[in-house]
Amino acid sequence: MSGLIENIRVFIRAVESGSLSEAGRGMRISAAVASYRIRVLEQHLGCRLLIRTTRQMNLTEAGRSFYERALEVVEALERAEASVAEGGGSPRGVIKLTAPLGLGRRIVAPLVGEFRANHPETELRLRLSDHLLDFVKESIDIALRVAKLDDSTLLQRKVIEAKRVICAAPAYLDARGAPETPDDLLRHDCLLLRFPGSTQFRWPLGSRGKMMTVPVSGPMDADDGDVLTDWALAGLGLVMKPTFEVARHIADGRLRVVMPAYPPRPVSVALLYPSSKMQPRRERDLIEIMHAAVKKHLAEELALIDKKI
Repeated sequence: MSGLIENIRVFIRAVESGSLSEAGRGMRISAAVASYRIRVLEQHLGCRLLIRTTRQMNLTEAGRSFYERALEVVEALERAEASVAEGGGSPRGVIKLTAPLGLGRRIVAPLVGEFRANHPETELRLRLSDHLLDFVKESIDIALRVAKLDDSTLLQRKVIEAKRVICAAPAYLDARGAPETPDDLLRHDCLLLRFPGSTQFRWPLGSRGKMMTVPVSGPMDADDGDVLTDWALAGLGLVMKPTFEVARHIADGRLRVVMPAYPPRPVSVALLYPSSKMQPRRERDLIEIMHAAVKKHLAEELALIDKKI
């Protein structure tokens, strides 16, 4: 029975990721093994579930029907496993989580170490990146995100709606002048967060309830938000940042906010997790701890510049 359940899990992962190789990667098996497991499942059921070519993979009618029922079975099994694990005392199992580089280093990484010390039977896999990692491809259980959150199949536990500001070092503004309108940005060096799929080279600004998107450019970009802050502090250009990330530098005068009449669109700080599976106790516990810690940290940072901007 365990082999059958594992074959069903591989099938579900293949359907959700759209790829045998991605399914295998997520379950730490090769694409060949994933393909073999699905063939065994098809032989067991006596029908074809997937039509596979060199370029794509599609569900058959039988496969679509089986996927819906199989998902219910696996979710029920996960609920049963979770109830047994919770009854056993200490949470156990693997948690894969991701967070932005800045908050990840300062808040999440220390929390993970503390959580592991208090829950020695739990394994944690932390990925820090300012890229938005794919939940299915990376097999993510929990993600801390600072972004404009689009509708998705992911559940959200919001921490705050974070204001953003455009700011620069006094030395840069003394040398280049402070921009006052969106058009002025075209004549300035803007420090950009850039990676495949990034939209950070178009700044969304508001004025009198209306939003506009301003294309910006500059001679320097990076895929690490903390690097952009360091460059701004060094007087190398303008940067758009969530207020909590630069609050200390604004409070001590090392950065100045510009264009307050055109505030950037806010972003959400939230914890995200899949809605397609029952959450084990270990994940629920970590989400609660992360939510409280991140909220406390952001409140402390924002208190430094309360009523200043």
